[in-house]
Amino acid sequence: MRTLALVLALALIVLQARLWLSDGGLRERISLEADVVEQSATNAMFAERNEALAGEVRDLKQGVDAAEERARSDLGMVKEGETFFLVVTRDHAD
Repeated sequence: MRTLALVLALALIVLQARLWLSDGGLRERISLEADVVEQSATNAMFAERNEALAGEVRDLKQGVDAAEERARSDLGMVKEGETFFLVVTRDHAD
């Protein structure tokens, strides 16, 4: 009876060691859960960016206002009849 208890105790110790210390054990599970949380935050950031880009694409497809705004800001285009003023500021770090 004593031998059986010793064998069972030894088996319990070995199984606990595998649970806590081996690959695929609790330590790795905790690490993977932290990675999942980090990846979820990254995915949320990219989903927000993708939604903004999708909205911009919809605007560009549906109307000329968005295309005109893009041409003005990115290409420096000016409408006919408008006057373009370039304001140059002096850098005071001289």
